[in-house]
Amino acid sequence: MKPQRLAKGDTVGIMAPASPSDIRRLERAVPFFERMGLHVKLGKTTNLKYGYLAGTDAERMADFHDMVTDNTIKAIIFARGGYGTARIANQIDYHLIRQNPKIFWGYSDITYLHTAIRQQTGLTTFHGPMPASDIADDDFDALSANMFRQLFDPVTLHYSEDISPLNVIVSGEADGELIGGNLSLLISSLGTPYEINTEGKLLLLEDIGEAPYRIDSMLNQLKLAGKLHAASGIIIGDFAEAEPPEGKPSLSLKHVLHDHLADLACPVMSGFKIGHCFPHFSVPLGEKATLNTAEKSLIIEPGVKYVSLIG
Repeated sequence: MKPQRLAKGDTVGIMAPASPSDIRRLERAVPFFERMGLHVKLGKTTNLKYGYLAGTDAERMADFHDMVTDNTIKAIIFARGGYGTARIANQIDYHLIRQNPKIFWGYSDITYLHTAIRQQTGLTTFHGPMPASDIADDDFDALSANMFRQLFDPVTLHYSEDISPLNVIVSGEADGELIGGNLSLLISSLGTPYEINTEGKLLLLEDIGEAPYRIDSMLNQLKLAGKLHAASGIIIGDFAEAEPPEGKPSLSLKHVLHDHLADLACPVMSGFKIGHCFPHFSVPLGEKATLNTAEKSLIIEPGVKYVSLIG
């Protein structure tokens, strides 16, 4: 199920389902959407703080449901990640989402919502940079900005070494639904009703601030849970700030990836600028994609459907 594409004059809603936002940074990001011809409606949670959360679970849940059922809002752009989306996953009315399919956009902690929404409703969602954490940043670049154009036109995305060097860990070609996102959030889904289903899928993995031994531990857990062997292919995104503790012996990230992925029977390729990085190549999760290590390419089908605006 694809959401309808955006058109100039549409309204997008921005709400915070996880950690609180810096309202000044958020307000600095609003003109970015206005320059695309969109109106912006800020949710109540963008100005709430409850410890490390953007309001209580009930407040975040109410804001989320209000935006889902608001027919004037055509896309929900999550303000930032941080922590907290898993706390509300079991309270979401997924029937409401099926009745009101619209664009959901974000990443990092939003990975939990991507997985839950897709597996409960079949709706395509979007892994991409967020207003308070990325768009307001001085380093936010043109490629990252241009990736929002896929919300207006159903375009096939092509990732090649024109964007970044790619490293083949296991050769091959594979098709499948593109799924995944933040590694630590995928791990936290295991053993829950929202456990990531990787069977026959192209699995995207990325993270930030995790030392090699932590990435080692999480990949090992995915492997032991059968999630790596079930996938049709593995896409390694950006692992930002993956430095070992100072003064302690460590394997490199490259060695960790090789140890856990090099013996898989599916193609594996790393180096994709998808994650906590600039540029940030935004992708629709749930859409069919093809990973080809010989051509060093990733091709992804459009994430929005075309609906004629002519009567």
